[in-house]
Amino acid sequence: MPANDPTILATSGGIVPGARTRWSVGPLTRHAVDLAGVDARAPKVCFLATACGDAPMIVRDFYDMAQEAGFHASHVQLFPMPNVEDVRAHLLAQDVIWVWGGSVAGLLAMWELHGVDDIMREAWQAGVVLTGVSAGSICWHTGGTTDSFGPELRPITNGLGLVPWSNGVHYDSEEQRRPLFQKLVGDGVLAPGYATDDGVGVLYRGTEFVEAFTEVDGKAAYFVDRADDGGVVETRLETRRLR
Repeated sequence: MPANDPTILATSGGIVPGARTRWSVGPLTRHAVDLAGVDARAPKVCFLATACGDAPMIVRDFYDMAQEAGFHASHVQLFPMPNVEDVRAHLLAQDVIWVWGGSVAGLLAMWELHGVDDIMREAWQAGVVLTGVSAGSICWHTGGTTDSFGPELRPITNGLGLVPWSNGVHYDSEEQRRPLFQKLVGDGVLAPGYATDDGVGVLYRGTEFVEAFTEVDGKAAYFVDRADDGGVVETRLETRRLR
């Protein structure tokens, strides 16, 4: 069941500590699933952990979360080979695609190698809701800041570009993130874009920002733009609390 418009909820969150499992689905991810508008059946949610090398423990945690949340769960892995016969058909059959964090550079390279980049664009255009955290947030944008290459953050500029903005994740929790994101936007290395504190997500319909959400009190999203004098302007956005 496709969403009414191409839909992305890009986050620095989406999970919370679990009571009976290591993690539970957080309000941001639940909201992404709600956006698919599924009625009278379990929503089909497919998980991609490409950015952490399809780590088996992460995939296991997803199935624990999905069972608890009542999702019809599946995953697509690319290491050591794709685990489904037809990756395109599988992804296009989903209500929601949920992408995990890790190396966004590695994710983008593997997706290009296997044609998943083009499939994601097709799924997005077909109304499959796309969501994810960290690398799984940056990937939908034109670029952002990444630790894919080491502890000193660097720009990544070859995102899928489904939306024409850059993306700053973990904006309040990793000290390099905010100043580097602002510098890169100011210098024109990154396009103007949206940044999220931990526990915050930004919603796009088509290529336009619609609303920001948080699952943590006091956290927010921001729009960072180049100023006429060569600096940057950071605007804190109204951010709605999800429960």
